[in-house]
Amino acid sequence: MTKAKKKQPLAQRPSPTMADLAKLAGVSKITVSRALSESPLVNPETRERVQALARKHGYKLNVSARNLRLRRSHTVAVIVEMTPSSERTMWDPYPLSLLGGISQELTSAGYSVLLTTRQGASHAAVQAADGLILLGQGVRQDAVHLYDKLGLPMVVWGAAGEGGDNHTVVGSDNHQGGIMAAERFLSIGRRHPVFIGNPDHPEMAQRLFGFVDELARHGIKPLLLRRDDFTLESGVDAVRSLAARKVRFDAIFACSDLLAMGAIRALVELGQSVPNDVSVIGYDDTPLGATFLPPLSSMRQNWQEGGVLLARKVLAMIHGQVVQSQMMATTLVVRST
Repeated sequence: MTKAKKKQPLAQRPSPTMADLAKLAGVSKITVSRALSESPLVNPETRERVQALARKHGYKLNVSARNLRLRRSHTVAVIVEMTPSSERTMWDPYPLSLLGGISQELTSAGYSVLLTTRQGASHAAVQAADGLILLGQGVRQDAVHLYDKLGLPMVVWGAAGEGGDNHTVVGSDNHQGGIMAAERFLSIGRRHPVFIGNPDHPEMAQRLFGFVDELARHGIKPLLLRRDDFTLESGVDAVRSLAARKVRFDAIFACSDLLAMGAIRALVELGQSVPNDVSVIGYDDTPLGATFLPPLSSMRQNWQEGGVLLARKVLAMIHGQVVQSQMMATTLVVRST
């Protein structure tokens, strides 16, 4: 009579393989892999059942081995094309709202998010990413051309390119935003408008083009005040320069809410009333602008939706699909300025 084999101690049992787990769950190995990676391709019931079996039998997904087999890192690098400062912080609605939409979509698809700025974009981890999302095109698209060299699937937040530019871009309809700002000023009788911003940035250029085109239809030519920094202090400086030159103006369209709030601050210092003497429209519809005194009229961009679109398009590119640029509608939020 043969002796029964001793039951192997739990600590000495070999870890189950993915094939073992698939057999226990009654599904395929690819379904097990997707379930353990929180992929939305697996229904919630199956995902929970597979994960429960994995916990029960001590199975741990070897992420590094899986990625090596797939030759993918399952990481998307997100580069914010800005230099954070005390006036332009990383926790402002831009880029924070965009990042919220991006992270939500990528993590749901089982991807990690690697966040950095231009200063950290040369790191090996960025170059090893499966795809790249660039928040901001840079002056004359210099950032776009720089990251093109990485050879990664790339989607850009900004303005659609001109002519032969074939980059995939997600953004707001900046040209229409400029038109709506002009229409608002015309409807309230303003005839001496000023544009504050830096049109070397594609988004700002589109805002200026829309503004100029609509005003030109009514025989009005706005004054351009070029300012490189999108900060409150830059807006203050712009209005002070107008006063020093004794320029006549009754409306200001600023390319950011911070610029607009700086302009209002300077106008008040100079004894001007907003909006009685000068009307002001900003861009971005930030919470700070909404609570400013007086509450700022501003162009609203849907950054959360934009972040989701950026993530979906880069994932599609990673999987070899053809994607198109997409512009979202902008809305003028009229308040007290």
